[in-house]
Amino acid sequence: MSQQSSVFIVDDDHEVRDALQLLMESVGLQVECFGSAQEYLDRFDPQRPGCIVLDVRMPGMSGLDLQARLAEERLCPPIIIITGHGDVPMAVRAVQAGAMNFIEKPFNDQELLDSVHRAIEQDARQRGDVSRLAEIEERYQRLTPREREVLELVIAGRRNKLIAAELGVSQSTVEAHRAKVMEKMEADTLSELMRMMLSMQGH
Repeated sequence: MSQQSSVFIVDDDHEVRDALQLLMESVGLQVECFGSAQEYLDRFDPQRPGCIVLDVRMPGMSGLDLQARLAEERLCPPIIIITGHGDVPMAVRAVQAGAMNFIEKPFNDQELLDSVHRAIEQDARQRGDVSRLAEIEERYQRLTPREREVLELVIAGRRNKLIAAELGVSQSTVEAHRAKVMEKMEADTLSELMRMMLSMQGH
């Protein structure tokens, strides 16, 4: 069963943390609070879905530092930055570095909730893409070296006759390999097979 998404609140101000927690829980969201960026990092689990509501300015590791560290992960929840008036340039930098949104204090409750819901939806899409890619890679690993060679040439648009000549095998052998490739990759059509290979190459 897939895990329920959580809102991870990272803010050194306990009053802000409490207010955010109450707001999120009032609409049925699951919440976890952290008093510092390091505390979140120590307990970070890439497999846990959700989004991060992150204060940009904190003692020790700042919100931007945490964001930079999480950017190295293959999978990390989308980040919403919370910022005071003087920190808007920092928040803009955070968005340029990949944060989903920034919201100024005192924040508008509805604006923040809308942003959190969008972030959770984006995270679910991202996780779906990652698990689909992992599935394709797993299927690719099942192919023999010769089947991979045939696959590369098929993707390059070569006809069976040319592939046979290039690999020094009969055309019927190429056809058998092609059929095996389609079966192992679980592709119904050549275009589906090409899309799978493109998604692998894109990562």
